[in-house]
Amino acid sequence: MNVRLLTLTAMIATLCALGALVKLPVGIGTAALDAVPALVSVMFLPPVFSGIAALIGHLVSALSAGMPFGPFHVLIAAEMFVILWVFGLLHRTGKNMWKWIFFVLANGVLAPLPFYFLIGPAFFYVAVPSLLIASCLNAGIAIMLAPLVKRVYKRVVVVK
Repeated sequence: MNVRLLTLTAMIATLCALGALVKLPVGIGTAALDAVPALVSVMFLPPVFSGIAALIGHLVSALSAGMPFGPFHVLIAAEMFVILWVFGLLHRTGKNMWKWIFFVLANGVLAPLPFYFLIGPAFFYVAVPSLLIASCLNAGIAIMLAPLVKRVYKRVVVVK
């Protein structure tokens, strides 16, 4: 295993954990800015490693909110992993507009879908607007940060 890759992944996971502590007042207690670093990381991390960072970010977000959905947070963390993995694959294939649309819809609508059946329809209908707002905020911040991170990363790689 590449030490540089593991170190970068650990750093992004740490940033995701810090973002998880920035809660968004959208109605769901675990909505936070935990996805921003993982979204930006697809520029220099393989999709699987960006997914791992997102998974860790969600678990920290859930823990810092008191685990309101109990063991369901493991399912949500797995969903975050898959969403960021697919997001990274879309980035790698040059589908830049589609990756953002995918992220917002997958995180805001598809991810809460299992809870329609596990918890109930009322939870789903209440969660979707909150998660769409949180997804848009995470994506918007990542879109603004991406060009800056890209310039800095190119400089660091060249200097190496």
